[in-house]
Amino acid sequence: MNHEQSPLRDLRVAAFESRRTAELVGLIQKTGATPMVSPSMREVPLGDSPDVLDFAKQLITGQIDVVILTTGVGFQHLLTSIERHLDRQRFLDSLGDVVTIARGPKSTAALRAVGIAPTHQVPEPNTWRQVLATLDQQAPVMNQRVAIQEYGIPNASLVAGLEARGAQVLSVKVYDWALPEDTRPLEENVRAIAAGDVDIVLFTSAYQIHNVMLVAQQLGVEARLRAQFLRMVVGSVGPSTSQMLQEHSVPVDIEPVHPRMGQLVRDVADAAPDMLARKRFAPQAMGSPAVPTDAPIPPWHNGPFMKACRHELARPTPIWLMRQAGRYLPEYRKIRSQVTFWDLCRNPQLCAEVMIQTVERLQVDAAILFADLLPILHPMGLDLEYAAGEGPVIHNPLREPADVDRVRELESTDPLHYVMDAVRITRAGLPPAVPLIGFAGAPFTLASYAIEGGSSRDYLRTKTFMYRDGGAWRSLMQRLTRAIVVYLNGQIAAGVQCVQLFDSWVGCLGPDDYRRYVLPAMRDVIRQITPGVPVIHFATGNPALLPLIAQSGARVIGVDWRVELNQAWQTIGHQLAIQGNLDPATLFSTPEEIRRRAEDILQQAGGRPGHIFNLGHGVLPHTPVHHVTGLIETVHELTS
Repeated sequence: MNHEQSPLRDLRVAAFESRRTAELVGLIQKTGATPMVSPSMREVPLGDSPDVLDFAKQLITGQIDVVILTTGVGFQHLLTSIERHLDRQRFLDSLGDVVTIARGPKSTAALRAVGIAPTHQVPEPNTWRQVLATLDQQAPVMNQRVAIQEYGIPNASLVAGLEARGAQVLSVKVYDWALPEDTRPLEENVRAIAAGDVDIVLFTSAYQIHNVMLVAQQLGVEARLRAQFLRMVVGSVGPSTSQMLQEHSVPVDIEPVHPRMGQLVRDVADAAPDMLARKRFAPQAMGSPAVPTDAPIPPWHNGPFMKACRHELARPTPIWLMRQAGRYLPEYRKIRSQVTFWDLCRNPQLCAEVMIQTVERLQVDAAILFADLLPILHPMGLDLEYAAGEGPVIHNPLREPADVDRVRELESTDPLHYVMDAVRITRAGLPPAVPLIGFAGAPFTLASYAIEGGSSRDYLRTKTFMYRDGGAWRSLMQRLTRAIVVYLNGQIAAGVQCVQLFDSWVGCLGPDDYRRYVLPAMRDVIRQITPGVPVIHFATGNPALLPLIAQSGARVIGVDWRVELNQAWQTIGHQLAIQGNLDPATLFSTPEEIRRRAEDILQQAGGRPGHIFNLGHGVLPHTPVHHVTGLIETVHELTS
C-alpha cells in the first residue's frame, strides 16, 4: 500500500465503538493508521420500569397523542418490558392509533416488524432538530401529550423544544448505557489519549463521551484528557454525537455530511493530516505556548457566550453589542476628545481602557477588541488616513489590475504589534469569566475599501474591477485572505477566545456573484483559523446570501435586522449557531418598545441552543445609554 492509499500512515486512531468494533478496526486499518478501538458502552435494559408501564397504560386509555421512537433497539426493549404485564396486541393496536414519529430507519424497521407503519419518518441526519422540524411541518404538538422513548440519557433539548411548542412531554427511559463489564481496554485508551499518545479520536455514538469522561475522572486524568483533545483531530459521526461532545466541551473538527461510520473514516482520512499539522504546530509557530497537559478549564470557557458559540444551551441568553464601545458613551467621548481616532487605535492602553470600562458599565457577556477594520491594510502598502469628518480614506487605491502587484504580503503581525498588545492588555484587565472577541474585515469588504478608496454607495469601482479581470481579483482576494489568517491567528495567540469576520459591504452582491467571487476566499480564511476557536461570520445587507454564507465553514452566523431571526436560522440550518438581530434604531424608541422587540426575537429563537443576542449592526451614535443597558438587562431577565 503506497502513501496515497495510506493517508493516515504512522498515525494512531482511538475509537469507542461497542457494537461494530471489528468493522471499525478494519476501516481504520485501510487508511494505514493504527486502530485503538475499545468498547465504551453496554446496553442495560431497565426491565420492569414503573415509567414504562405507566406510559403503556396511558397510551391504551387514550391519554397519549404522539409517540416519538428514537431507536430501534429501544423500541424492542420497550415492547419486551410491556408484554410481561399487559396484552401485547392491545398495546400495539393503541400505538397504531396515535401519531408515531420514527427518528430514523432503525426505528422505522422496528415498527414495521410488528406491523405498524410510522406516521412520519424523520429525515437525515435524524437529530432532535429534524424531529422538531418534522412535527412542525406534519403534526403540530400544541396542547398534545407527547411520549418520547428515550435511550440512555434523556434528550433535554428535544424535551425543551417540545415544551416550547406547547406540548406536555412524557419521557420513557428503557435502558441505560453502562460501562463495559471489562473496562481495561477503555482505561488503556483513556490513558493513552491523556498521555498524548493518540493523534485522532473518533466518536461513533453520542453517549460514548459520557463514559469516556467517567473513566477519565475515575483515573484522575480528566484535565489532561481535555487538554489533549485540543491537540488531536476529533471526528464525530453526526450532529447528535457532535452536540453531546460539545456539551462536554470537546471541540469537533470533522463531521460527515451523512452520519455513517464509513463516511466518517473516509472524511477523516482526507482532512486529518493537514488539520493535525495545523493544530499542533501553527499555534507554536505564532509564539503561543504548547497546550499544558494539566491545564485547568479557564473561567470564560463555560460562560453563556462560549457555550452558545459551541451550540450548547446557555442561560441566560448571552448578549454583546457590535460597536458597544462607541460615541454614545460619555466615557468614550471623553477619551476621544484627547486623541484622534487613528492615534487611539494605535494606543494599546487606551484601547484596553475603552473596552474594559464598557464591559463594566454594560455588563455584557463578551468583550470585543477595540480596533478598526482597516489598519491591516496599512502595512500592506495602502496609504490609510482617518480624515476628520470623512472617515477612512485610502490615498493610493487600487484602480487597475496591475495595482494588485503593489499590495504587500502581511508575513507577520509585527507591523500590527499595537493590536496584539491591545489584546493582551484587554484580556488581562477583563473579568476572567468574560471572553474576548477578536475580529477582522472579511476579504470582500477590505478589497472594496482598497479599490473604492473609502466609503461607497454603489461599489461601482469594486464590481467593475471584479468583473473585468477575474485573475487580478483572485490574486487580491488571496493576498487579503493570507493577511487575515495571519492577523486573526495572531490575535488568538495573543489571547482572544473567539473571532468575528465583518463583511459589512458584501450585501451589494447577488448570490451568483457571492458564490463565484467571495465564498472561496471566506472558506479559505475560516479553514485556516486556529482549530477550536469559534468563528462568527457577520455579513449585512442582503438576506438572500444566507444559504451561501452558511457554507463558509463558520459555526456562528451573524444576521442583520433585514430578516426575521427564525427565518434566518431555518435558512442556515439549526445545526449552526446564530447571532442577532435587533434593529439598532430600536434603541431610540421607548423602553416598552425595546422590551417588546427583544421578546419577539427571543421567541423566534425558541429557546434553542446557539443563540447570541446582538444588534443587527453597531450601536448608533447618540443612542441613549440607559436604553442600551435596559436592553441587556431585559435579555438577561427574560432568559435567566
